[in-house]
Amino acid sequence: MKKLFQLLILFCIISASLNQCFAEQSFDEKKKEIIALYNSNNLEEAYKMISKITEDERDYELWYLLGNLSQDFDNDVNASFFLQKSIIMNPKFDKAHYNLGNIYLKDKKYNSAINEYKLAIKYKKDFPYYYYNLGCAHLGLKEYKEARNAFKKAIQLKNDDAKFYYNLAFAYKNLGNEKELKKTLDLYNNLKDKEEI
Repeated sequence: MKKLFQLLILFCIISASLNQCFAEQSFDEKKKEIIALYNSNNLEEAYKMISKITEDERDYELWYLLGNLSQDFDNDVNASFFLQKSIIMNPKFDKAHYNLGNIYLKDKKYNSAINEYKLAIKYKKDFPYYYYNLGCAHLGLKEYKEARNAFKKAIQLKNDDAKFYYNLAFAYKNLGNEKELKKTLDLYNNLKDKEEI
C-alpha cells in the first residue's frame, strides 16, 4: 500500500512538472511544439496545446493553425472564423487567404473565393495552386476566359501537374477553341501516362 501511495505521489509530481514545463515554455517554444505536433499529424494534441494559450496571446499563425485544424475536423464554420482572425492580425498572410478561399470554393461561394485567391496572389505571386484554385472558382462562375488565364499562369509556374492541363482543356472547350483544346489534352494525356508508370 505504501509503494502504491509513493507511485501515486510520483505520478502527481511528474504530471505537475509537465504542466509547469508547458506553462514555463516561452511562446515561441510552445508554438514550435504545436507546429511540430501538427506537422506530425498529431492533430488532437496540437489542438489541446493551442487551447491552453489564451486568445489574447495567440498570433496570426496560431489562429491559422486553428483554422486548419478545424478544417481537418470538418468544421468549416469555425475554420472560417479562425482564418479571418488570422487575416485580421496579418492581412498579408497569403496562406490564410488561400485556405479561406478553399472553404468558399467548397461552399460554391465563387466570388468570395476569387477575392481570397486574388489576395493570396497579391502577397505571394509565385505559388501555382493559388492560380489553379482561382481558375476553378472562375469555372464555377462560367468565366472561361478568366479561368483559362489563371490555369495558364499556374502551368507557367508548375508545368508537371496534369490537373492544371485538364482544367485548362475544359476552359478551352467552353471557349470553343478546338485547336488549343486538342493541344492541351495531348499534354494532359502525356502527363497522365507518366504518372501511371
